[in-house]
Amino acid sequence: MKSLITALQFLTRIPLPFNSGNHPQQAGYSLLWYPLIGTFIGAMLFGIALLMQHQPAQLTSIIILITWVLITGGLHLDGLADSADAWAGGYGNKEKTLAIMKDSHVGSLAVVVLVLVLLVKFVALGELLKSSELYYLIFAPMLGRCTVLVLFLTTPYVRERGLGSDMAKYLPRHLALIVLMLFVIPALLLKPIAVLMAIAMLAGLRYLMMQRIAGMTGDTIGASIEIIEAVVLLGLIFI
Repeated sequence: MKSLITALQFLTRIPLPFNSGNHPQQAGYSLLWYPLIGTFIGAMLFGIALLMQHQPAQLTSIIILITWVLITGGLHLDGLADSADAWAGGYGNKEKTLAIMKDSHVGSLAVVVLVLVLLVKFVALGELLKSSELYYLIFAPMLGRCTVLVLFLTTPYVRERGLGSDMAKYLPRHLALIVLMLFVIPALLLKPIAVLMAIAMLAGLRYLMMQRIAGMTGDTIGASIEIIEAVVLLGLIFI
């Protein structure tokens, strides 16, 4: 249970009356709960969509989007912004790219990328809300968190210290594969286009990570979550 609490405290800003501690092995096992927490976040967004289903789609979309950001504390958006700045300013250099990711300053490209990704989510949400399949909204945050497991299973973590290195070291890989199958296969059967689009995009993102920094960081993981969520939403509105 401590690993679940660790995951919930890291991925959301939901206040909990207790602390799970910071044991390194616990960090690795917490990754197994990411898809479930993504499902939980999606269920909350679906609840808002149901409650506001008779309201204008644009109003509901912005309420859902604001709630989405508040639940996560903008954690992944921060990673997206840092990654955008690093890719633009790193000039193909690994060390410079990694250094820029650690810089707290935000560049103009970061702002542009954030606006574009949020705009895609807003428009896609508006279209999805016009359908009778609101429950598929759950797929976006769920598959976004599955992205984290895929990356930790396939991609080196480039920073030697920190939470990410503990996660990479202590992740139970066989259990992670089982968890992925439990969440991804049903989604693939129900909405194959959305899942296949997400897989293709994640493959492209991983390629860029390997080419530039020979692995991943917490920032590129966060960026991947945001981009995959947007891609899944787009996939959900295709017939």
